[in-house]
Amino acid sequence: MIPLRLEACLREHIPETLLQKRARRRDGRCHLVLDYRDEHLLARMGIVCDTLGPKLLAFMWDEAAPEEIGGYLVVDNLAMGAPSMGGIRMLPEITPADIHNLARGMTLKNAAAHLPFGGGKAGVFADPAAPPEQHSRVVRGFARLLRRYRHLYVPGPDVGSNDADMKTIAVENGLEAAVSKPAELGGNRIDELGAAAGGVVIALQRLIEILPRLAVLPQFAQMKTPAPEELTVLIQGFGAVGAHAARLLRERLPAVRVVGVSDLEGYLFCSEGLPVEELFAEWKQHGTVTGRYFGEHIQPRRPRSPIQFSTDANNLLRESAFCFVPAAPVFNYLGVLPSEKCSMGVERMGAWSLIVEGANTYSPDPNRKAARTRMEQVVFRQKGVMIATDYLVNSGGVIFAAQEQIVPTPPELQLPEDMLGNPAAADAWLRQHADDFARLSEKRLEAGDAYREKVIRRNMTELVDLLASNADLLPCQAAERISVRRLADKESERTAKDIMEPIPMVRVDTPLTQVAALIVEGRGNIIAVLGDDERLAGVVTTWDITRAVAEGTSAGRLEAIMTKRVVTAGTGARIVDIVRELEQNRISAMPVVEDGRVLGVVSSDLLAQRYLPQLLRSHVGAAGGGTGPSKQFGPSLRIPE
Repeated sequence: MIPLRLEACLREHIPETLLQKRARRRDGRCHLVLDYRDEHLLARMGIVCDTLGPKLLAFMWDEAAPEEIGGYLVVDNLAMGAPSMGGIRMLPEITPADIHNLARGMTLKNAAAHLPFGGGKAGVFADPAAPPEQHSRVVRGFARLLRRYRHLYVPGPDVGSNDADMKTIAVENGLEAAVSKPAELGGNRIDELGAAAGGVVIALQRLIEILPRLAVLPQFAQMKTPAPEELTVLIQGFGAVGAHAARLLRERLPAVRVVGVSDLEGYLFCSEGLPVEELFAEWKQHGTVTGRYFGEHIQPRRPRSPIQFSTDANNLLRESAFCFVPAAPVFNYLGVLPSEKCSMGVERMGAWSLIVEGANTYSPDPNRKAARTRMEQVVFRQKGVMIATDYLVNSGGVIFAAQEQIVPTPPELQLPEDMLGNPAAADAWLRQHADDFARLSEKRLEAGDAYREKVIRRNMTELVDLLASNADLLPCQAAERISVRRLADKESERTAKDIMEPIPMVRVDTPLTQVAALIVEGRGNIIAVLGDDERLAGVVTTWDITRAVAEGTSAGRLEAIMTKRVVTAGTGARIVDIVRELEQNRISAMPVVEDGRVLGVVSSDLLAQRYLPQLLRSHVGAAGGGTGPSKQFGPSLRIPE
């Protein structure tokens, strides 16, 4: 059945007539897709369309299921490549705007990591206290809903979901239909490896090497990089990222002292350094550490223990250290205004030189972006604290997950079609191929390690160099510029096959009334007409039908009114070539054709709304800050009416 909160969202934001007209139903599974042409509806849900996206928002639910199964999918941007990649968030309350914000973060994170995947995210209405059997049924049901979007979105785990759920999806839809799968399917346990945490440590190591480059900025003129034995770190959130960051710091930089950590129970601080190995073992066993460690190790030794404990976890941010690592699920760890919900006000923060963000802090929401800008104006520009932005740092998880697509599963290890949806048969088959999958998992792990090291070191270098070259830039602006520049570069490489949309198709003997009905039901103004050989014979547009009505020939045969000399685009046509053809032929749309077969359509509306702004940005005169478009286009570039 449809989740009650999803039904309420539809009733509040989607007109009933539109829902009935555009919802697609089959075997109880229902889909309603909105895209950039529904900008007014998306705005009502708190989603602001811009030059990056979103490409689509899909509402999905299963009316035939006995339990509530449904949620949202947002594919934000595919400039880096298709499909998009991002986690499935399973919570009792989610909104389309929440999922869009997370999808945008994945767009920027995947671009920053130079991965050939777009940004996407899914949200499922789910009770975290549900029995395991019910949870599995919900995951399996949502996997079936996702099946029709396999070419657009590959999920991984997120809040409320895990690698076992990704196995469920893979068994339902195929091994390539999910990432971050268990090792038995060729994946890696990313959280257990500390994939995201490793990015934090790599970023810190690289920043220590290159921070002196910031000395050209007045706020960093007096900054000194400490020797390894003098380097101290605070970690907010001793969890999947924070705990592994502490562990990996000890492995890669053994002289570094982790002087403070916090979790839900409070915080621990010791200027001499905390016993990271003990705390990590406690976390592995119990999940939280500060309260238990206080009760078992500090309280019995008082007042002799040098370790301090407080039940107010936020007060960790009042302590001082060279580097602060926010790794808790908190958007505003620092705030400027009293009204901002944050861990600590900037006026009370400790003395730090560097912030390396392990937690996801990015949001495209205008209010949150404004709050972030205010914070960085104080912390970076006035206090001289360098900030390494989250998606440039913590992309280790998605880098490791992406190896499951970049290092493909060999044909002989693809789950047989007749076993899809059959967990018992799939498990037996997987056991027979356990050694092969173990080797594949190891190969992907090695590839992920090498790629993460290279990408995050490069990200830190680009970030510092951008900030050093432009005193007006804030770290959040510089980070976004890095990702958007990569998106724009990829955009200029895209072809008709990458950007085309579906086009309705009819046979040449189809009654004209049916053709007109297709135009009314859809939102395009062009229909491909196929001959007996299934190849393109012509097109019918709203103009053709209007002219036929005006001339009194609308009762005639379709062949008599269709346009037979069709301007088409090949699959390899670049965006600039498409614009030129549209302009020279004074048309607004072209079918995309390969060997006479119609694959889709490209239009001036599609280009103007989604692709040309990014393409123009990639040809800005001076890549570092010019404002005029490249002369490649000339002054006469325009979109045909």
